[in-house]
Amino acid sequence: MSNPTFATSRLSQRTKVTAVIRVTRPMKAIRNAVLALTLTLIGATSMTDPSVAQAQAISPTTTGVMVILTVKAGVTREQVMAVMPAEIRQTVQLYLNGKIREWYSRGDSRGVVLLLDSRDVAEAQAIMEGLPLAKQNLMDHEYIAVGPLCRSACS
Repeated sequence: MSNPTFATSRLSQRTKVTAVIRVTRPMKAIRNAVLALTLTLIGATSMTDPSVAQAQAISPTTTGVMVILTVKAGVTREQVMAVMPAEIRQTVQLYLNGKIREWYSRGDSRGVVLLLDSRDVAEAQAIMEGLPLAKQNLMDHEYIAVGPLCRSACS
């Protein structure tokens, strides 16, 4: 026979443990989000000090370049589609060669976003200028050097 007091006590402990887990998981997620935001803001606010901004501009750790491609104003879908077979072949080859790490379509359907494995923006520009859409001058390119979130704040 089971002891009702023991069973109630055991149920109560299980309920307490479940309640603690439910509170702890969101707290960990909140803590991680706050930490990431804090590190980002530390980096952003340190850029307002000219000496720090200059030092970071001289020696940033770039691990890739994000390229945002947007169809130029006045360019028709037909113009873009006429070049796409060659563009796709060359883009896939860049991916297979490790130059393109990731690729995404833009949510507004106006172009793509590529993450290139390049040391700097100049190298990324050289890669992109060799593609058919760039040669036909159908796309605008925006280049953003990217690197680890924790560059200076963590050292």
